[in-house]
Amino acid sequence: MTLARPWLLLLLLLIPVALFLRAYLRWRLEGGIGLATPPGLKPPLSTRAVLSRWLPFLRALALVLLVLALAGPRLGRTKVKSYSEGIDIVLALDISGSMRALDFPPGNRLEAAKKVASSFIEGRPGDRIGLVVFASNSYTQCPLTTDHEVLQRLLQEIKIGDIKDGTAVGMAIGNALNRLKEIPGKSRVITLLTDGMNNTGVLDPLTAAGLARALGVRIYTIGAGTKGKAPYPVEDRIFGRRVEYVEVDLDEETLQAIADSTGGLYFRATDFETLERIYDRIDALEKTRVETEEYVEYRDLGGVLLWPALALVLLEVLLTTTWLRRFP
Repeated sequence: MTLARPWLLLLLLLIPVALFLRAYLRWRLEGGIGLATPPGLKPPLSTRAVLSRWLPFLRALALVLLVLALAGPRLGRTKVKSYSEGIDIVLALDISGSMRALDFPPGNRLEAAKKVASSFIEGRPGDRIGLVVFASNSYTQCPLTTDHEVLQRLLQEIKIGDIKDGTAVGMAIGNALNRLKEIPGKSRVITLLTDGMNNTGVLDPLTAAGLARALGVRIYTIGAGTKGKAPYPVEDRIFGRRVEYVEVDLDEETLQAIADSTGGLYFRATDFETLERIYDRIDALEKTRVETEEYVEYRDLGGVLLWPALALVLLEVLLTTTWLRRFP
């Protein structure tokens, strides 16, 4: 509880002064010191006489309550409102056959990408996030949404082979831009992960990057794959499944150019831990803006004190005009 006008409490100091002056004036009016009466000859005080001496305290108590009411006692409850301005993010994931490579243990490249992307989504509850997948073509697995539970489920459902094999980086960027272009004035980002080079599709990656730059969309590109050769599972009808080492065919130059032209960054992920750190870095670079407004809601209690103060004044008036009335 707080007081709206605490300085008014200084008026309480005047109440004992008023009581003293009243008693002093009454003493002077009744004859000053006079002659002392022997103790044995003093008549006993009646109940009315005793109560009449306490009447001034009724008025004093009423004044105390009145001063407290004027000071503005109030109960406050703090309320906080938060306003968040989220970021619109589209995750573009390569699901071509080369994402089966086993250089991101304990699983393959796609499994690692899905796991890290899932953690990234969990850490951004205030953002709208969409999911685009691509191989020889591209489609939207999940449109921009704040329902991250649905997004997470759709992320786990993607698998290699959903689209004919190939790597259409330009088409992936174009599809992601279609999700973002109708949302002007907000921070818009694409994260694109691939382990190969553009070899199909009608849209060139650098042309798509130019469109992103015109729309004010940043692209963070991630090249996945170890340096040199990577273990790749091969199904053999005679000998069963075996692992072969194949050369990593990653077009880092184009991925770097895409990022540079849109104000983003290019990262190279050579293992699971590196991939985690890359998404953490992107998460730190693209922070959601949150504003907090705090205010206090008060309930005035001054009126509660006025009623007992009024009751005490009326009681004093009633007693002094009836049972405790003094006659000259």
